[in-house]
Amino acid sequence: MSRTTIRLPADLKERIAIAARRAGTTSHGFILEAIAEKAEQVEQRAEFHDEAEKRYAGIVAAGKTIPWHEMRLYLEARIAGKAAVRPRARKLVR
Repeated sequence: MSRTTIRLPADLKERIAIAARRAGTTSHGFILEAIAEKAEQVEQRAEFHDEAEKRYAGIVAAGKTIPWHEMRLYLEARIAGKAAVRPRARKLVR
């Protein structure tokens, strides 16, 4: 395992120590877990944005879309158990 040194303000170091005790771990373990959680969040957000970009590119390439208000009405009717006509895709308006 490699070593990294970080400088913590005294008040943050104390907060970490208290939180670590409450969590039943060491300050070191608490910091490692926090860093791992933050890295996971950033990775998930990047994956989300990448997927959104791919989907939008697909919409633009197809040139067709369904307006949200129509799709929402359709989905709400389906959830309510009502018969609903599926909205048709139309030319993308930018």
